[in-house]
Amino acid sequence: MSHLAETFAAARADGRAALIAYLPAGFPTRVDCVPVIAAMVENGVDAVEIGLPYSDPLMDGPVIQAAVDSSLKAGTRIGDVMANVGGVVGTGAPTLVMSYWNPIERYGVDRFARELAEAGGCGVITPDLTPEEAGPWIEATDEHGIDRVFLVAPSSSDERIETVVRACSGFVYAASTMGVTGARTAVSSSAPELVSRVRQHTTLPVCVGLGVSTRAQAADVASYADGVIVGSAFVKALLDAESPGAGAAAAAALAAELAAGVRGASGVGVRA
Repeated sequence: MSHLAETFAAARADGRAALIAYLPAGFPTRVDCVPVIAAMVENGVDAVEIGLPYSDPLMDGPVIQAAVDSSLKAGTRIGDVMANVGGVVGTGAPTLVMSYWNPIERYGVDRFARELAEAGGCGVITPDLTPEEAGPWIEATDEHGIDRVFLVAPSSSDERIETVVRACSGFVYAASTMGVTGARTAVSSSAPELVSRVRQHTTLPVCVGLGVSTRAQAADVASYADGVIVGSAFVKALLDAESPGAGAAAAAALAAELAAGVRGASGVGVRA
């Protein structure tokens, strides 16, 4: 059983969903990225997605775009992404990369999968890659023991869902709404139905992302999904902070709040 599968199994044994956090590599700085994520893990994050900064982020809303732009301007490259993965793996949290397909293809499909495995990463989420075009990626990830995560959306037909989940391993990413990333006042009402539809075609965990930013929203999504994915809310906490240290504290506090929602607890204390 992979580290990622063990994490979902442990959460399931606790009667709860897993909390998955996203942060771009090299953000808020190259030096501070891993310590910030470590503070998030210390306060209840179960698994981590490291974003590979890309200059044409079609699915990313303005908050994540701002963070990605900052990271790119600071010179973050794929080698830095792998270094961040290795650092986060040291926290004990299973660590995936979230990346558009173009950077992986240009870097070298097998090379990317191999170097990620060597860094200790356990999977890759590819939001713009379809299973029909993923032949070389499927071969490379199988070769190096890397989980593949593809996306389904509320507009996906049952036939399309079946095709996507057949190509997935690790978990299935259920985008709660059509559109770009970003915290929302409410998670799409179509998300529970989408999760239910996906479960008709797979026994893999189904995780919901796009829009979660509060404890109440995390608790709501955790009531029907296997994982709650939060990205923009963490990024915004760091963008709004006056310093990386203040940002780490804000991200840790948000992690504790979301973890309480996912765990159905009355509250947990923030650990420095």
